[in-house]
Amino acid sequence: MQNQTSPLILTFGPTDPVGAVGIQADLASFAAMGCHGLSVVTSLLIGDTARIEDIQPVDADWVADQARVVLEDMPVSAFKVGVVGSIENASAIAEIVSDYPEAPLIFDPFLSSQPDQGPDGEELIMALRELLIPQTTLLVVSAVELSRLAETWREPSEEDMLAIDVMRLIEMGCEYVFVTGTPTDLTDVANTLFNSDGVVRHDNWQRISGSYSGAGATLSSTIAALLANGLDVPEAVLEAQEFTIASIANAQRLGMGRLVPDRYFWAREAEGPGEVEPPIQ
Repeated sequence: MQNQTSPLILTFGPTDPVGAVGIQADLASFAAMGCHGLSVVTSLLIGDTARIEDIQPVDADWVADQARVVLEDMPVSAFKVGVVGSIENASAIAEIVSDYPEAPLIFDPFLSSQPDQGPDGEELIMALRELLIPQTTLLVVSAVELSRLAETWREPSEEDMLAIDVMRLIEMGCEYVFVTGTPTDLTDVANTLFNSDGVVRHDNWQRISGSYSGAGATLSSTIAALLANGLDVPEAVLEAQEFTIASIANAQRLGMGRLVPDRYFWAREAEGPGEVEPPIQ
């Protein structure tokens, strides 16, 4: 008798030797939510728990071939896109996901932690803006990264520029924008979800002291998994934040740099064999 198949999620992203970010982080979060992760490698990261030192993109034909072979064999419930690595990769991924408009696309460009790519980096951002954002169901972006991605030229103003930047991205075709690290009290972390009507939800969380690598990756990949499980976007965003906070609270020191969230904290909390249950069934 064949068992029921777990929801399948295809993630496009880099390999991370540490497993803090990239496809390794995505696969761990997917599994914690009861999903099976499929992966397409877009680039290779060189780094440790302290920093990412370099990134080597994979050839765009290889990216496309990895994805097409998998998608011809298996149906996916959602796409998650992280670091694409190059303009050519962005174009290849955009063409692939356009063939599956019914599957939600969660896009976490991870801009602030990548090595400076100079003019090439700005051209890549332009490609992301033109090719992927119009197809995105939910864009996960930090408040620091927001204006760079939205490219809203401005003079000094007393208006809410964060909201203006968000609406610029939504006008490009993005359905939801989830901004992390929105302004709040220094003792809290605030995240805000927007759609075309404005603020959908605003959540405040007590800040956990320490420096972490992979918190954002945990958040975006968990949202993808929850959407694949059938939750709507606002509910998925709330539950993913709760899971990420718990993962950070149980973070591990794997090296001499930043702490890495533990996406399997719930398994380690089990009282004994046979009592392990993931957060989502």
